[in-house]
Amino acid sequence: MEIICNQRKFFQTGKTQDVDFRIAQLKILKQGIIEHEQAIIQALKADLNKPELESYLTITVVTREIDYALKHLKNWTKPQKAALSIDFLPYSAKIYPEPLGVVLIIGAWNYPFQLNILPLVGAIAAGNCAIIKPSEIAPHTSHLVAEIIAKYFEPRYITVVEGGVETSQKLLAEKFDHIFFTGGTSVGKIVMEAAAKNLTPVTLELGGKSPCIVDTEINLEHTTNRIVWGKFINAGQTCISPDYLLVNKQIKNELLDSLKKSLKEFYGDNPAISPDYARMINQKQFDRLVNFLQNGEIIVGGETDPVERYIAPTLIHNISVTDPIMQEEIFGPILPIIEYSDITEAIALVNSRPKPLALYLFSQNKNLQKRVLQETSSGGVCINDTVIQVGVSSLPFGGVGDSGIGSYHGKASFDTFSHYKSVLRNSFLLDLNWRYAPYKGKLSLLKRILG
Repeated sequence: MEIICNQRKFFQTGKTQDVDFRIAQLKILKQGIIEHEQAIIQALKADLNKPELESYLTITVVTREIDYALKHLKNWTKPQKAALSIDFLPYSAKIYPEPLGVVLIIGAWNYPFQLNILPLVGAIAAGNCAIIKPSEIAPHTSHLVAEIIAKYFEPRYITVVEGGVETSQKLLAEKFDHIFFTGGTSVGKIVMEAAAKNLTPVTLELGGKSPCIVDTEINLEHTTNRIVWGKFINAGQTCISPDYLLVNKQIKNELLDSLKKSLKEFYGDNPAISPDYARMINQKQFDRLVNFLQNGEIIVGGETDPVERYIAPTLIHNISVTDPIMQEEIFGPILPIIEYSDITEAIALVNSRPKPLALYLFSQNKNLQKRVLQETSSGGVCINDTVIQVGVSSLPFGGVGDSGIGSYHGKASFDTFSHYKSVLRNSFLLDLNWRYAPYKGKLSLLKRILG
């Protein structure tokens, strides 16, 4: 592709290596976002019926990430001294972060602004050129991202390539220095396979069934408000939303009553007319989710409208772990509830499944918290809250196993788009000959030195 060649030529000029240049570009990016805030909100409304407050929060996550990078970038780019043993005197060692080159960012449709621009912040901070491929499933936001990037950046530095599956396939056939992909596990495998042909390293931000364990030692109202918020923002189309609840059976009935109360307080008696409730992105996702409503027993919700692509916030129980709803990430406003008798049982169920992107635990019991942390594996853990961890720039965000490879946010974004080059220096002050041939009579001395 010509655009990749042009970006390679621009990268080779060394301009992106300049830290002041990177800082300037991050400031330009932030200014572009601020100037187009209302347009971004409108695009997200058009694609997902996203409420203005939720859109504002996603924009804020991005601008705060830029601020974090601006604050720390000069420190991140400094060469770091590496320790050497006395054996290596008079050597010195340092580790130099350097940009990778030309990177590809493939965004997702569920947060189509945030998940295109957040990784771009890391790519710019690390000194790369970047090509962004937004999801065609969120066309309004895709067009707007392309418009904003074209307005503020030269294509030979940063550009957006729009299109469908064929466009993605053409891009993946090219040689990049890194590919950053956000999406589902099945497509993640395709991306990794394509990247392997060019030995291109990848970051895969995937998903999975993020469990939410609820213990008896909780503040009930706070717990259900936080679960309902984390599950039903963006109508459940969030990669780290609680996918299913594991509830101690001693508290299940109380929890269900409180969840119903929270849902009513958030979205009213009829969420279909609530201005604060989003819609399914397209008919395909709507149809997939409607099929899940055949599983278990609906406690509340279950109403659907194919014309509006509306699915009510829904709670389901009497679910079997073998039901279809428990076999894949739900990625919608349906919350299965499974009871457990002992925390050992809940941990065993979590560990019987692929490692999730997030794990949630509601409990004031410090010993129980410690046990869940030690005995489970997930991309990240949030205790006594949901989803909010995504806004903490100092915490790396990423999956493990089926939920992803690599991480980003804050310093982790800079690291993802950097190569850490090891540099060892010697001087001409001294040159001991113990390592040079001939070796006769030197082994005993070497053993004394290195032993």
